[in-house]
Amino acid sequence: MSSTDDREEEVIDILLVEPNPGDTRLFTETFDDAKLLNAIHTVSDGESALDFVHQRDEHDDSPRPDIILLEPQLPGKSGMDVLSELDGDPALCEIPLVVLTSSDAGEEIVKSHGLEADHYLRKPVEPEEFVEFVRSVEEFWVAIVRKSSTEQR
Repeated sequence: MSSTDDREEEVIDILLVEPNPGDTRLFTETFDDAKLLNAIHTVSDGESALDFVHQRDEHDDSPRPDIILLEPQLPGKSGMDVLSELDGDPALCEIPLVVLTSSDAGEEIVKSHGLEADHYLRKPVEPEEFVEFVRSVEEFWVAIVRKSSTEQR
Protein backbone atom coordinates (compact mmCIF):
# COMPACT_ATOMS: atom_id res chain seq x y z
CA MET A 1 0.00 0.00 0.00
CA SER A 2 1.43 3.39 -0.96
CA SER A 3 1.66 6.38 1.35
CA THR A 4 -1.10 8.04 -0.69
CA ASP A 5 -3.40 5.12 0.13
CA ASP A 6 -2.45 5.42 3.80
CA ARG A 7 -3.34 9.10 3.81
CA GLU A 8 -6.66 8.46 2.13
CA GLU A 9 -7.60 6.02 4.90
CA GLU A 10 -6.43 8.29 7.70
CA VAL A 11 -9.21 9.90 9.68
CA ILE A 12 -8.89 13.66 9.90
CA ASP A 13 -9.78 15.07 13.32
CA ILE A 14 -11.42 18.45 12.72
CA LEU A 15 -12.10 20.83 15.58
CA LEU A 16 -14.94 23.20 14.75
CA VAL A 17 -15.12 26.21 17.06
CA GLU A 18 -18.56 27.66 16.33
CA PRO A 19 -20.96 29.35 18.79
CA ASN A 20 -24.07 29.12 16.59
CA PRO A 21 -25.83 25.74 17.12
CA GLY A 22 -27.57 25.98 13.73
CA ASP A 23 -24.28 26.52 11.90
CA THR A 24 -22.67 23.71 13.91
CA ARG A 25 -25.46 21.34 12.85
CA LEU A 26 -25.11 22.36 9.19
CA PHE A 27 -21.33 21.93 9.32
CA THR A 28 -21.46 18.48 10.90
CA GLU A 29 -24.27 17.20 8.67
CA THR A 30 -22.57 18.45 5.52
CA PHE A 31 -19.24 16.88 6.48
CA ASP A 32 -21.06 13.60 7.21
CA ASP A 33 -22.92 13.76 3.89
CA ALA A 34 -19.66 14.41 2.01
CA LYS A 35 -18.42 11.02 3.22
CA LEU A 36 -15.00 12.40 4.05
CA LEU A 37 -12.90 10.35 6.43
CA ASN A 38 -13.14 12.76 9.29
CA ALA A 39 -14.22 13.11 12.85
CA ILE A 40 -15.85 16.44 13.62
CA HIS A 41 -15.38 17.66 17.18
CA THR A 42 -17.29 20.79 18.11
CA VAL A 43 -16.98 23.37 20.85
CA SER A 44 -18.84 26.65 21.14
CA ASP A 45 -16.40 28.99 22.88
CA GLY A 46 -12.75 29.94 23.03
CA GLU A 47 -11.99 28.46 26.44
CA SER A 48 -13.37 25.06 25.39
CA ALA A 49 -11.34 25.27 22.18
CA LEU A 50 -8.14 25.78 24.16
CA ASP A 51 -9.08 22.99 26.59
CA PHE A 52 -9.61 20.70 23.58
CA VAL A 53 -6.27 21.43 21.90
CA HIS A 54 -4.42 21.27 25.23
CA GLN A 55 -6.32 18.03 26.02
CA ARG A 56 -7.28 19.18 29.49
CA ASP A 57 -10.33 19.11 31.78
CA GLU A 58 -13.32 17.48 30.07
CA HIS A 59 -11.27 17.13 26.86
CA ASP A 60 -8.36 15.23 28.41
CA ASP A 61 -9.07 12.17 26.26
CA SER A 62 -9.81 14.12 23.07
CA PRO A 63 -7.52 13.64 20.07
CA ARG A 64 -5.24 16.45 19.00
CA PRO A 65 -6.99 18.06 16.03
CA ASP A 66 -5.44 17.82 12.58
CA ILE A 67 -7.14 21.05 11.55
CA ILE A 68 -9.05 23.78 13.39
CA LEU A 69 -11.97 25.73 11.90
CA LEU A 70 -12.32 28.86 14.01
CA GLU A 71 -15.14 31.39 14.10
CA PRO A 72 -13.49 34.57 15.45
CA GLN A 73 -16.66 35.93 17.11
CA LEU A 74 -16.91 33.76 20.23
CA PRO A 75 -18.46 34.26 23.67
CA GLY A 76 -15.91 34.75 26.44
CA LYS A 77 -12.38 34.20 25.17
CA SER A 78 -12.42 35.48 21.59
CA GLY A 79 -11.21 33.75 18.47
CA MET A 80 -8.36 36.28 18.39
CA ASP A 81 -7.32 35.15 21.89
CA VAL A 82 -7.43 31.50 20.78
CA LEU A 83 -5.40 32.23 17.65
CA SER A 84 -2.87 34.24 19.65
CA GLU A 85 -2.42 31.47 22.24
CA LEU A 86 -2.04 28.80 19.57
CA ASP A 87 0.48 30.92 17.65
CA GLY A 88 2.51 31.37 20.83
CA ASP A 89 2.72 27.65 21.64
CA PRO A 90 5.40 25.79 19.65
CA ALA A 91 3.60 22.47 20.14
CA LEU A 92 0.29 23.82 18.83
CA CYS A 93 1.21 26.43 16.23
CA GLU A 94 1.78 23.64 13.68
CA ILE A 95 -1.93 22.71 13.65
CA PRO A 96 -3.43 24.20 10.47
CA LEU A 97 -5.99 26.84 11.41
CA VAL A 98 -8.75 28.13 9.15
CA VAL A 99 -10.54 31.28 10.23
CA LEU A 100 -14.19 31.28 9.23
CA THR A 101 -15.20 34.74 8.13
CA SER A 102 -18.68 36.10 7.51
CA SER A 103 -17.39 38.77 5.14
CA ASP A 104 -14.29 39.80 3.24
CA ALA A 105 -13.54 42.16 6.13
CA GLY A 106 -13.05 39.21 8.51
CA GLU A 107 -9.56 38.45 7.23
CA GLU A 108 -8.54 42.09 7.63
CA ILE A 109 -9.89 42.16 11.19
CA VAL A 110 -7.76 39.14 12.14
CA LYS A 111 -4.68 40.66 10.50
CA SER A 112 -5.32 44.01 12.21
CA HIS A 113 -4.68 42.23 15.52
CA GLY A 114 -1.22 41.24 14.28
CA LEU A 115 -2.34 37.62 13.85
CA GLU A 116 -2.26 35.33 10.85
CA ALA A 117 -4.19 32.14 10.17
CA ASP A 118 -3.16 29.46 7.69
CA HIS A 119 -6.25 30.08 5.60
CA TYR A 120 -9.46 32.11 5.56
CA LEU A 121 -12.77 30.74 4.32
CA ARG A 122 -15.97 32.66 3.98
CA LYS A 123 -18.66 30.97 6.03
CA PRO A 124 -21.63 29.83 3.94
CA VAL A 125 -24.85 31.77 4.28
CA GLU A 126 -27.23 29.36 2.57
CA PRO A 127 -27.40 25.65 3.44
CA GLU A 128 -26.62 24.70 -0.19
CA GLU A 129 -23.33 26.62 0.07
CA PHE A 130 -22.11 24.31 2.84
CA VAL A 131 -21.30 21.56 0.29
CA GLU A 132 -18.93 23.90 -1.54
CA PHE A 133 -17.51 24.98 1.81
CA VAL A 134 -16.75 21.36 2.74
CA ARG A 135 -14.96 20.92 -0.58
CA SER A 136 -12.86 23.99 0.22
CA VAL A 137 -11.87 22.53 3.59
CA GLU A 138 -11.03 19.20 1.94
CA GLU A 139 -8.91 20.95 -0.73
CA PHE A 140 -7.10 22.92 1.96
CA TRP A 141 -6.42 19.74 3.94
CA VAL A 142 -5.09 17.90 0.87
CA ALA A 143 -2.82 20.86 0.09
CA ILE A 144 -1.47 20.80 3.67
CA VAL A 145 -0.89 17.03 3.57
CA ARG A 146 0.87 17.25 0.22
CA LYS A 147 2.98 20.18 1.40
CA SER A 148 4.06 18.45 4.60
CA SER A 149 4.79 15.12 2.88
CA THR A 150 6.88 16.94 0.23
CA GLU A 151 8.81 18.81 2.94
CA GLN A 152 9.59 15.54 4.77
CA ARG A 153 11.39 14.06 1.75
